[in-house]
Amino acid sequence: MLVGVVFVALTAAVALGVALPAVAGFPVIGVNGVPKIVARALPAVVSITARRIERDQFNKSLPKAGLGSGVILDRRGHILTNNHVVEGFEEFKITLPDGRTFRGTLVGGDFFTDLAVLKIEGKDLRPVRLGDSSTLAIGETVIAIGSPLWIEGGPTVTVGVISGKRRSMEEADEPDQPMLHDLLQTDAAINPGNSGGPLLNLRGEVIGINTAIMPSAHGIGFAIPINNAKPVVKTLLAHGQIVRPSMGVTAVSVTPQLAFTNDLKVESGALVVRVEKDGPAAAVGMQPDDIIIAVGSDVVEDLHHFHELLFRRQPGETVQVTVWRNGETLRLLPVLVRDR
Repeated sequence: MLVGVVFVALTAAVALGVALPAVAGFPVIGVNGVPKIVARALPAVVSITARRIERDQFNKSLPKAGLGSGVILDRRGHILTNNHVVEGFEEFKITLPDGRTFRGTLVGGDFFTDLAVLKIEGKDLRPVRLGDSSTLAIGETVIAIGSPLWIEGGPTVTVGVISGKRRSMEEADEPDQPMLHDLLQTDAAINPGNSGGPLLNLRGEVIGINTAIMPSAHGIGFAIPINNAKPVVKTLLAHGQIVRPSMGVTAVSVTPQLAFTNDLKVESGALVVRVEKDGPAAAVGMQPDDIIIAVGSDVVEDLHHFHELLFRRQPGETVQVTVWRNGETLRLLPVLVRDR
């Protein structure tokens, strides 16, 4: 579990990594060939300027803007980015590296995975190939491309390595931020504005979507694995949204470290931090500091596992949830509702 994470909608550092095996029909380019990879991928990386109009107490218009990055998925103009780049905004200006600009429309977004799809209408669009993030190795060289900090002159390119895998971001004190799991960690420094930009392997394939940084550390950034993004994109393209069930709780993973520091008697599960008023969990008496230890007959390992078990259900379904409270085991039967 990682805390103190900042999402970077407003990527970069340098290191060398291990060589990769060649794939039939798609050769690996060594680190000395990075310029060739960039030249091939750069036309697919876009800058996203988001805008909305707010009103002050005197009804005066106050424009609000945000900046992010994205990657072109296909020649029809679909663009993958982070949900936090587009959420709450009404208008989107998409700028390509060749200087062309387009008005973007939102196909759909998913708060839980922090992914969204935009669409533009244009010709001669050059998508980039999506790779297989499951094959990534620790220390493998990766390339980050994005549009940080409103710097003029096109996207910024940087090189780093995969520093870790299966990281989690759990910000219980930030309900407006998603809790992300199974993330890639990279030492490619990610800056505001790079959210939604691609992380590439040395085959020139997208293997991650750059998403967040840990500001209290140096060289710790996070990307969503592209294998996790693929089914989300498929559903958003088909339906424009993803319907998920909710129990109306905010929780964090119980780990041996958390159990030791808080003198807990269990070392796994999901610790309830907040219970939504009038939500399903509140209706059956769930309380903060309860530890969810099972959903149905499945033992809960951590928050990620709890979400996986929950998402196998549907809104409207009654589910048995076992919680540990002050040395007692309680079985509750909340009726799930549709998540936001």
